[in-house]
Amino acid sequence: FMPALQSPWFIPHVIVYILAYALLGAATIVATYLLFARTSTPHNKLRLCDHLTALGVACLTLGMLLGAVWAKDAWGHYWTWDPKEIWAALTWSIYLLYIHFRHYAPQHWRTALLLLLIVFVALQICWWGINYLPSAIATSVHVY
Repeated sequence: FMPALQSPWFIPHVIVYILAYALLGAATIVATYLLFARTSTPHNKLRLCDHLTALGVACLTLGMLLGAVWAKDAWGHYWTWDPKEIWAALTWSIYLLYIHFRHYAPQHWRTALLLLLIVFVALQICWWGINYLPSAIATSVHVY
């Protein structure tokens, strides 16, 4: 194995991210249901969606922090402008936009749920798609 993968920070970083992806995936499932359900304002399920997203974003935040500590330990610096890191920051930012949008414009819940579906696509690009970018294959520290 690569020395970076033997760092004690690697496993917590990955586990927290997997938990974040599971929570955000569950929020996306609820959001998809709410968008296609024939109901006026589903308060309880919207609240569930918001809580799952908030917990998922908290885990994303912790995962990014653990990743920065791992990167410092493994490569000597916290941030490298790696394609995976950039997409992670972009995805995190859009999830924060969802949280703020729900807080400041709760009446526009359908728009917020559409944003949640869009950001989940960004999350999938971050998780899977980055590995197929030519720039990532050539330079990314996240492609092994």
